[in-house]
Amino acid sequence: MPSPYQPLHCDLHDYLEIACMHGYELQVELRDGSSFVAVALTTRTAPSKEEFLLLHNASGRFEVRLDRLLAITPLTPGASFARILMSSRDNG
Repeated sequence: MPSPYQPLHCDLHDYLEIACMHGYELQVELRDGSSFVAVALTTRTAPSKEEFLLLHNASGRFEVRLDRLLAITPLTPGASFARILMSSRDNG
């Protein structure tokens, strides 16, 4: 059974919005220790109020629940931010 959704702090959403708006290629680090590279497409909120980041890479389109994100780092030249820790639980 999945753990209950923990919303991100509001200020962290801004970085996701920027990444999606500009189609940044991101190095995405997850809380489980895995990581991958993908292009940010958009975010969505499920009827259950869980929020997701929709991404695309050579494997296709997929989504990641926002509270599974540990950090995002834009790989796109000229990006307006560097590595951001995405924490819904005090960086824990």
